Amino acid sequence: MTYKCTVIIQREDDWYVASCLENNVASQGKNIDEALANLKEAVALYYEDDQQPAETTQVYVTTMEVAI
Repeated sequence: MTYKCTVIIQREDDWYVASCLENNVASQGKNIDEALANLKEAVALYYEDDQQPAETTQVYVTTMEVAI
């Protein structure tokens, strides 16, 4: 079984933090590829305990502008 999720990657100091929006699992790495690989492993471990991803979960990602 495969699971497709929405990922946000943000740079924090010398690290890249990758977060899965559907289940709030996060990981980090020294570069984007490492952060994604670590997140992939973390998400697989999250669902390893017989938890199945919710097929009906929908995440909406957008941007907005705020005057400051």
